[in-house]
Amino acid sequence: MATNLTPQYMEAEEEYKKAQTPDEKLACLKKMFQLVPKHKASEKLQADLKTKMADLRDEIEHEKKHPKKVGISYKFPKQGAGQYVIVGAPNVGKSRLLTRFTRATPEVAAYPFTTREPHVGMMDWQDVKIQLIDLPPITADFMEAYVSTIIRAADAAILMLDLGDDDAPFTAETVLERLAAVKTMLVGEKPAQIDDYSIEYIRTMLVANKIDLPGAQDRLDIIREMFGPKFPIHVISAEHGAGMGEMSEAIYKFLNVIRVYTKQPGKPADMTSPFTCPIGSTLVEMAGLVHRDFTEQLKNARIWGSGVHDGQSVGREHVLHDKDVVELHG
Repeated sequence: MATNLTPQYMEAEEEYKKAQTPDEKLACLKKMFQLVPKHKASEKLQADLKTKMADLRDEIEHEKKHPKKVGISYKFPKQGAGQYVIVGAPNVGKSRLLTRFTRATPEVAAYPFTTREPHVGMMDWQDVKIQLIDLPPITADFMEAYVSTIIRAADAAILMLDLGDDDAPFTAETVLERLAAVKTMLVGEKPAQIDDYSIEYIRTMLVANKIDLPGAQDRLDIIREMFGPKFPIHVISAEHGAGMGEMSEAIYKFLNVIRVYTKQPGKPADMTSPFTCPIGSTLVEMAGLVHRDFTEQLKNARIWGSGVHDGQSVGREHVLHDKDVVELHG
């Protein structure tokens, strides 16, 4: 029996994922519990939500009695078509990748732990921008406490490894294990059914860097054997530029979004700043990105694009396609 979670519940769940404090998380969980359909198929989910709320209440009460020093934390509001985090062991080329794709200027050096704090940049792909966040490296001995929080809030991840290093498969496995220990799972595709709602699954592509180094092809064969069934793999040299064009396109396509342009009646379409929304989005879902009032007030729209006649009138539930142009009518 399917749980059949409503769009309102999914929206509340997204707010929960972005919540930073125990109080914010508890408020989101209460909202989620009110919105979850109450039937037999959702009993486990209801029980999980109750457990989480109880744990948070205990945490909040404990913090009131035993205030603790606030550690370092970072928050990156999402911008552009999507937000990626770049994760990996030391010296795999994460910062070099960021400087190749964006105007960000993190320190790039051939020694471990050059990146000591997150760096963010915006990557251009055709007429959209994609946000990339370079995170400090993860090893068996160390991971910054805030790293998993940033990863859990992202749309997708890039897991990098170094094809010049014989230990590359094992350092990548270490990154996966350290994150899994804090219930943050990097996966090629999210599971169809989630049994433990405390685990966050992040869609991830694996990027094998430094293909130009001696022995890299042999190591790549091992990487494909170990990780090919788990992740899509892209092979590059961030230093010399090999494979970077193909990878930038893959980064956009991996987000599974479409571009939709808007126009006002009697005026040309604005083809410079498209709205991006998930593949399969309806007209009313996209309209909510333009202005929240459209969610209730939208009646129909004229549309130019795939599968319609130019200027055809469509209803609220019409499914949009990439590069459609819409003229919204409230």
